[in-house]
Amino acid sequence: MENLIAIIKEGKVSNVIIGSDEFANSLPYETVNVTNNSVNIGDSYFEGVFQSNQKDTSIEEEITLTKEEEEKLWRDFELNLTDYIVPIIDHPQHAAYMTYRQELRDYPLQSDFPNGTRPLKP
Repeated sequence: MENLIAIIKEGKVSNVIIGSDEFANSLPYETVNVTNNSVNIGDSYFEGVFQSNQKDTSIEEEITLTKEEEEKLWRDFELNLTDYIVPIIDHPQHAAYMTYRQELRDYPLQSDFPNGTRPLKP
């Protein structure tokens, strides 16, 4: 009996072919009988479940961040900017930057976060 067979490579549908289950089992790849399913090349496959990776171009999403998310992104950016100073113990402002980095990590814990005062860079 001929079936639709999805060939799975690296967790994605790489091809959909017509063939028997016996033929599919002889292939050196993971295969799944998808005769009664709608799958597309590029769909993800994990633990027996297909996930469509096709984008719906008819809907445009606007990404809006909350004030809390914006502040955490700013904090993460500042931490990344000062990462290089951590191993330079003879940097003239090493101690000041270590204090600043701790204040950045503590920033979301403020009682008035995200409306509080941002830590000041040395």
